[in-house]
Order: sequence, then C-alpha cells, then structure tokens
Amino acid sequence: MQYRTLGNTGVEVSALGMGAMRLPTLDGMTSSANIDIPRAVALTRAAIDGGVNYVDTAYVYHQQKSEGVVARALASGYRDKVQIATKLPMALVAETADFDRILNEQLTRLQTDHVDFYLFHGIGAETWEKIQRLDLISTAEKARDLGKIGHICFSFHDSYEAFETIINGYDGWSMAQIMYNYMDEDNQAGRKGVELAVSKGIGVVIMEPLRGGKLSRPIPAVQALLDAEGYTAGFAELALRWVWDQAGIGTALSGMTTLEQLEQNLDSADKGVTGGLSDFEHQLIDRIREVYREQSGIPCTACGYCMPCPQGCNIPSAFNLYNEAVIYQYDVESQRVYNLFSNASAADCIQCGVCEEKCPQKIEISEWMPEIHKKFAN
Repeated sequence: MQYRTLGNTGVEVSALGMGAMRLPTLDGMTSSANIDIPRAVALTRAAIDGGVNYVDTAYVYHQQKSEGVVARALASGYRDKVQIATKLPMALVAETADFDRILNEQLTRLQTDHVDFYLFHGIGAETWEKIQRLDLISTAEKARDLGKIGHICFSFHDSYEAFETIINGYDGWSMAQIMYNYMDEDNQAGRKGVELAVSKGIGVVIMEPLRGGKLSRPIPAVQALLDAEGYTAGFAELALRWVWDQAGIGTALSGMTTLEQLEQNLDSADKGVTGGLSDFEHQLIDRIREVYREQSGIPCTACGYCMPCPQGCNIPSAFNLYNEAVIYQYDVESQRVYNLFSNASAADCIQCGVCEEKCPQKIEISEWMPEIHKKFAN
C-alpha cells in the first residue's frame, strides 16, 4: 500500500480509501438499507488488514444505515487503525442547532467520541450560502475545539466557479472531496479544482475514480482498442492509477462490494505512485476517452434552454442519465440515481412541447422522455 500526506494536515492516508456507500446488500440493490452486515464487516476489516487506513461514510448512505455498520466493522480495535470521515447532510440542516444534533447522533451511530474528518456534504453555491447564513463554520470550529471532529472539510458537486468561491471563502479547510476521473477531468471541480486545492495546501480526496464502476468494465469498442494495443493490465487499475499519478491527491475512494474487487484494488494501490503512468498509458487513456465520447446518445449539451419545465421535469438531468447508460453500456448506476432523485424523472412529461420550442438542438424531447422513463423506472 502506498501512503500519501493529506495536504497540510500531516495525516498519512492510504492511496486507496474504503467507501461505505456501496456496501454489499442482501437484496443486491446498490445503497439499499438491507446491508449484508457480516459481509460488509468482513470486507471492511479485510481492507484495513490490507493497509487501508481511511474509511469514508455519511449520514445518508444506505438510507442512514452505513454509519452503524461501519461502527461494527471498527469494533475490536479496528477504530484505532483508521481515519473516519463522515458528512453533515445539508438537506436536513434547517437551523444552526441542527449541526450539533446531527453530529452527536453520528457519533452515537459510529460508537466513537470523535470523527477525524467531518465534511459538509455535497455542497455547491446554494449550500455554501446556507452554511454562511447559519454560521455553520463557527459551529464546526467549536465542535473541533471540543475534540468531536478533527478536521473541517467539504465534499463538492457544482461548477468550478462555485468550487473556487467555496475554497477561497474559508481559510480553515483541511480537505476537499471531489468527483474526479479521466472522463470527468473538466467536469465540476475537475483538474483545475485539484490544482487550486493543492496550491493552497488543502488535502484532496477523490470520489468516483471509477465513475460508479463504469470505468472498471470496458465496453466492446474500448476492449477492442485495448486488445489492438496489447494492453492486458487491469482496466480499473488504469483508471485508479490515472488519479494516483497526479501530485497532491491523497486517497481515492472505492465503494467495493466483494473481496475480489478489494483484492484487485489493493494490488493496484501498491502501484499508486505519483508520476507512475507511462507515456503509452497516458496516450492510451486519451484514446479511450475519445472512444467513449463517440458513443451515440441524445445530442443534449445541457444548455438549460428547455428549462423550466411546466411539469417540473429536469430534462437535462434525465438526458444526462440516459446518455451515461448508453455511453458506458451500464444501466445500474443511472437507474439508481434516476429513482433516487425524483427531479430527474421523466414520468411527469405530458408532451406539451413547450421545451421543444426552446431547444437549440431541435431535440424531440417529448418523444425521448417516455423512453427514458421506460428504461429506468423501477
């Protein structure tokens, strides 16, 4: 296992982190509340025994069951071997007092007197405004001073511009957790966000380095490219090593559900060094990216001109989920997100055609929306 210093914290974290959002379940449904507890405990402990020292969970993961299962896994001395990261669910914070109430509940769930890294969960421009309005930074600092949390951090989902505002808006950030992989190099915070955080001495933790599993299984066109180039190393390993190749990145989280996945990722993490990718591998990733982007889908540019929908449908979001499934030929994650977030639903489309009048791409939206709902609805 390779270890990396997380920004200016001085904390040495394993290159591979254990994500507790996709633990094994009894019903086979990703992120369901029906966690297979014995398997999840065994898997987490096997990760720690293999050198992983960073475990990431959140209040809402597995429908609020993840933290309790993590506590079980970290019993019998395992708590002392790891850094725990968990997150404040911003959607459930309505007033300042909610911070302490929720944090205390999380400490009880996790059966610990402190968490090492406490993150404002999935924030962007709107939630940053809420954090400021409710003075939650000061509240977090008080919790830190009391020893309940070690480091004040945030996870992020918004534009680079919002990321820049947030990271420059508070001098006490210890770590930023962002979505980052070779297909999302220019999305959300992206490479510019990584470089900004690193320049300020802020630790960087990566979520979705395998894009929810999509970069662990090549589609046929990508496999044909790999075969033509004689590339036989692991496909998931290539994506992980692309992240680890970059200076300043701490740990890359993986939501593993099987011991086989864990063993493969542990093997990859042994090679997770900065500057470890060859020129050939960099060029191969560039070509893989091109192949994925050539896959057919709805020609939506997410310009938003079709919005707002009179029925409340989030048209760009629905189109994006559909394109994700088509490009990566993997419906499971897109279906999960579609059914988890109602505003992405195409079910309420009444084919009124208002959106089509405004669409610069002349997409036949009213024909696509029922097809999207048919594809993803449970």
